Amino acid sequence: MVDNNGRICRDYSLIGRDTHLAEADGLANADWYLCAIPRTELKKLLKRSDGPAIRDTLIWISALVVTGFGGAWFWGSWACIPFFIVYGVLYGSASDSRWHECGHGTAFKTRWLNDAVYHIACFMILREPTIWRWSHARHHTDTIIVGRDPEIVAHRPPDIFSMILNLFAIKSTFHAFGKLFLHASGKLDAEEATFVPEMERTKVYWIARLYLLLFAGIVVGSIALGSILPAMLIGLPTLYGAWLAQIFGLTQHAGLGENVLDHRQNSRTVMMNPVFRFLYWNMNYHVEHHMFPMVPYHALPKLHEAIKADCPAPYPSLLAAYREIIPTLLRQCRDPDYFVQRGLPDHMVRKSSTEGLHLTLAE
Repeated sequence: MVDNNGRICRDYSLIGRDTHLAEADGLANADWYLCAIPRTELKKLLKRSDGPAIRDTLIWISALVVTGFGGAWFWGSWACIPFFIVYGVLYGSASDSRWHECGHGTAFKTRWLNDAVYHIACFMILREPTIWRWSHARHHTDTIIVGRDPEIVAHRPPDIFSMILNLFAIKSTFHAFGKLFLHASGKLDAEEATFVPEMERTKVYWIARLYLLLFAGIVVGSIALGSILPAMLIGLPTLYGAWLAQIFGLTQHAGLGENVLDHRQNSRTVMMNPVFRFLYWNMNYHVEHHMFPMVPYHALPKLHEAIKADCPAPYPSLLAAYREIIPTLLRQCRDPDYFVQRGLPDHMVRKSSTEGLHLTLAE
């Protein structure tokens, strides 16, 4: 494909030209760089525990109940607004990180707890659980490999307008409902068929039908009550509460290198305050998470300390990250070949295969 300026454009589809190029260049299912870390220390970091996630989930649910009740109690007056602002963030943004970490199966030691929170969070942010389980597995296997990674948010050139719309999940929700109707009819699109196994597809179809039934119930309930309050509590927070998840999410990879087999060059670690880290479940340690994806979220700060000497300096704040991201995305609108080259430490470190450490969500 060629743009209006005669430049060759990247093909981000999973069945296009760049898919074949990635496979031919050995970028698909490749070995990734790993920072050196003693095996005994890594083993401790990989240890799973129910305690931290149970604590954090109870705080999250309690905050949802309190703010949701407050919004409903003061419904019809200006006093409900601050309650719904907080409720929206807890629903439409904090659930994004819960979906993510429970999808890895590492948040809780107990599998059914991971699965329960995963399915609840998926519904809250309108992500079909089976589709996204396999999509995210591919994202970790082929991170920001053009033509292979289905979760590249910032294409080159970037679609700035879509990014702005997704501050309130407008485009993503429209797209998600289109997929729900497709899946409810018993079909996948061509790209999804490349990463969702045949044996998993029936689950996709029935969950899509369940989601549509639940949303229909919310619409019927709102009409019956003559009020959008039910939708303000279930459904609409996916939109009005999505803004913080979008702000967090763009820091992960936007503007960094494509088609590189080193997470230090295609991912960012951004230092955040305790409230943000609670809402984000420590996914601000994103280099560390991608390099060792089976380390639970609560151990990522310790993993950061263990490997930071072999990584680029973390961004000191969210603002500092966006001082780089915004100018980079604007420049990429004119020059899609531009990207931020992260500086790496000069000292020699080992390169090791990631065999056995890739994300295995299907297991």
